[in-house]
Amino acid sequence: MNWRNRYLYTLALALALLHTPSAQGENVRLHGALVAEPCVIALGGENVTLDFGTVIDKYLYTNQRTHGQPFDIRLTECDVSLGKTVKVTFSGIENPHLTGLLAIDGASQASGIAIGMETPAGQKLPLNKPGQGVRLINGNNTLTVQAYVQGEPDAIANTAIERGPFSAIATFNLEYE
Repeated sequence: MNWRNRYLYTLALALALLHTPSAQGENVRLHGALVAEPCVIALGGENVTLDFGTVIDKYLYTNQRTHGQPFDIRLTECDVSLGKTVKVTFSGIENPHLTGLLAIDGASQASGIAIGMETPAGQKLPLNKPGQGVRLINGNNTLTVQAYVQGEPDAIANTAIERGPFSAIATFNLEYE
């Protein structure tokens, strides 16, 4: 066998080995659970945008925080046979100076502030912890939450709140019982 034939034979053998059929055993297993949720988030209600408008720094120096701005989480098609209560958990990056409050985005020009959540009755809803259960009724339900801006204690004490636009992002999770 000459050099060229050996080369072609070796190349053909290598290509044949590369093209061996794969094993026919099970190598992908998929699992999941199909469940029924007691309620459906109303169409368009998965994303909430709340505009605090203009917050005056002097107001924060005097009062430490703004009044709560309400927003709603609307639930439809609720079936209390599947769950009688719902707990809301807001998750996000916590402000290191105000435990339980949401840190503003690092791209914000403002600083020395955080965003808090509370019920309309003023009960705090700490970040990353479930709130108290709210009793559901069949049909439509509305969960009203208030958000507020609060100054960090050191920023207030040192009159060091930086002015400018700010934003923050939180995610809400609903837990039914």
